[in-house]
Amino acid sequence: MTIAKKLGTLSALACAMLAMQAAQAEEPFVNPDWANSAWYLGAGVGRSRANIDQQRLTNSLQANGATVTAFNTDQRDTGYKLFVGKQLNRYLALELGYFDLGQFGFDATTSGNGTLNGEAGFRGANLDLLAQLPLTERLSLLGRVGANYAKTSTHFGGNRLAAVTGPDHSERKLNAKAGLGLEYKLSEALALRGEVERYRVNDAVGNRGDVDLLSVSLVYKLGRPAHSAPVYVPPPAEAAPAPAPVVTPLPPPPPKAPQPTSEKVSFAAEALFDFDNSAVKPDGKAALDDLLLKLRGMDTEVMVTVGHTDSVGASDYNQKLSLRRAEAVKAYLVSKGVDATRIYTEGKGETQPLADNRTAEGRAKNRRVTVEVVGTRTVAK
Repeated sequence: MTIAKKLGTLSALACAMLAMQAAQAEEPFVNPDWANSAWYLGAGVGRSRANIDQQRLTNSLQANGATVTAFNTDQRDTGYKLFVGKQLNRYLALELGYFDLGQFGFDATTSGNGTLNGEAGFRGANLDLLAQLPLTERLSLLGRVGANYAKTSTHFGGNRLAAVTGPDHSERKLNAKAGLGLEYKLSEALALRGEVERYRVNDAVGNRGDVDLLSVSLVYKLGRPAHSAPVYVPPPAEAAPAPAPVVTPLPPPPPKAPQPTSEKVSFAAEALFDFDNSAVKPDGKAALDDLLLKLRGMDTEVMVTVGHTDSVGASDYNQKLSLRRAEAVKAYLVSKGVDATRIYTEGKGETQPLADNRTAEGRAKNRRVTVEVVGTRTVAK
């Protein structure tokens, strides 16, 4: 496959992933394990490099009575890979992939107008165990180990073919592979990876070596949770008092003293904030304005805003993010006229989940900001 064809294929896949992402752009972010199904697919392209054993080829030519006068190598090419993965848990995934590491070659010139040239190509399938360590809500460190089953195709030409066992060879071998990289979440469904991987391969003529691939990949996560709208939870309705029996006309009773009441509202984090952000967005301000409208007629004594996150990412980072979000809600309420001395904030991080963090729906429920209001209501809602 030529470089142009490889890049064309990968470009088409990237455009398809971006189109799928754009079709879901109105859906909220959840977080990095993503996906109801925990399946994902991806494609990557990059620079591959192999080590050609010049000394071994030179010795072989000399053994056949030729002196090498020039030796040129082409040890770099464009490689690509396609893969599908299954997220096992927060930290581990299995990936099955197809790779093409490209073509590598050499040209040797010997005494007596002799020439020997050759090229080798490597392609095959791999199965890897991928480890993911979340550094922030968006960025993760990657490490992988696995096995690759590669087909090596080798071709030799020139008038010094006696230095090799034949012009064409093909061999399939199972070998190890490993890699390191970083993954950055561009959105809920789309991520960008940068990786360096080492494939152990055989060259079909008795050599065993390594091919390195430095690549950039797009990863598309399959399965998306439903949108979680902010939910206003009204207090339970109070039963109407039974009318007092009337025997004789009595003066009207004194007005009933206002009774203390408590109201609690829970907002999905995506309704108030952008992904990994603590600035209240316009839709979030509208939701908070609606809350203030519902609180009209209440003599507010205390308001408590509490931020919560899911369990993805470092716990210290999650705690600080939850507190920043609670403080942002307070700042907006103060800007609308609420007395700042009556608003208290807390950041609970990932310590008080409402649902299972192993599912996308559970993580969406756990990322929230609650506002609890304590006071007396003097005017009916």
